[in-house]
Amino acid sequence: MRQLTEEQRMLLDMVRELAQERIAPRASEIDQAGEYPWDIKDAFAKLDLLALPFPEEYGGTGTDLLTICMVIEEVAKVCATSALIIATQSLGSLPISLAGTPEQKRRFFPRLATGEWIPTFALTEPGAGSDAAAMRTRAVPDGDSYVLNGNKHFITNAGLAYVNTVFAMTDPTKGVKGISAFIVESDRPGFSVGKIEHKMGIRGSRTAEIVLQDCRVPRENLLGKEGDGFKIAMMTLDRSRPEVAAQALGIAQGALDYACKYAKERVQFGGPIANLQGIQFMLADMAIQVEAARQLVYQAAEAVDRGDKRISLLSAMAKCFAGDTAMRVTTDAVQVLGGYGYMTEYPLERMMRDAKITQIYEGTNQIQRLVVARNLLNQY
Repeated sequence: MRQLTEEQRMLLDMVRELAQERIAPRASEIDQAGEYPWDIKDAFAKLDLLALPFPEEYGGTGTDLLTICMVIEEVAKVCATSALIIATQSLGSLPISLAGTPEQKRRFFPRLATGEWIPTFALTEPGAGSDAAAMRTRAVPDGDSYVLNGNKHFITNAGLAYVNTVFAMTDPTKGVKGISAFIVESDRPGFSVGKIEHKMGIRGSRTAEIVLQDCRVPRENLLGKEGDGFKIAMMTLDRSRPEVAAQALGIAQGALDYACKYAKERVQFGGPIANLQGIQFMLADMAIQVEAARQLVYQAAEAVDRGDKRISLLSAMAKCFAGDTAMRVTTDAVQVLGGYGYMTEYPLERMMRDAKITQIYEGTNQIQRLVVARNLLNQY
């Protein structure tokens, strides 16, 4: 186990207390209502948890990725939706961190760090998920601006966010090398929100469509240079996937904790079901998978923090394994509770539904296996 600094220990203790005392009692209501939990977001802002990914010079706390992943893990143990609020702070702002100018950072980071503004990462389209080259959103230069037209699909925080990182084709003849990245404020004419999705899990997180109709964006909102968009997106995902993995890890750990406590309390055949070898083997396998996932997640986060050349490989491994673990562990945890696990009165069916998305977003686990395989084969 890693040795935590006193500062890390105090932060995690604070987050754990918040999660247990304030978020856990709200988790079921958030899920059932399917509404964004503004009260939880405000609590995060008050405790500077939304400032974690931003440099101190722009009003953030300059926190390393490993610590952010540990915070996400703690929150996800009780509510995956709430954990996603912290994770999307990084995802939506990372393109600006990686490719933004000092002036762009001064414009956007201070108000993102306080939680006054919320960010989004708008890459996916109805016909372009894993295949970014199929992107149809266009950005056409026009004087000192670009005019954007197109639709973005399945965008977390769409309609709630003010700062939207939008990817669009500036030169369709170049494939992915023709993609550029833009900061688009939500109050610009031509920017609107389309369909709001109703989801299986993470139901308190807003997922919606962004519609761009002759949306004019000044040239100073271009991130990097024209054609840098795909590179910026991939660099962002390499650094944000450990956070998705941490969310999956937290879901799995929360499910394991609940299943263990239940197994010691549930009496059948004259004793707790925890005495039954069949149950013990299930719990043991769950614990093994969770701990293995934790080591991969933490290793990937540390790789990002130290600038390791294997960031892409380790992030893909962590996201893939942790997502699969969350799905397996929550499914088995429901089984441990039997019929009760299937009922909404207990949290495990919600955890099982929430776990599924961690195998899908920020690159499906099939895509992660491709990334791992290509990195592996390149070594030979």
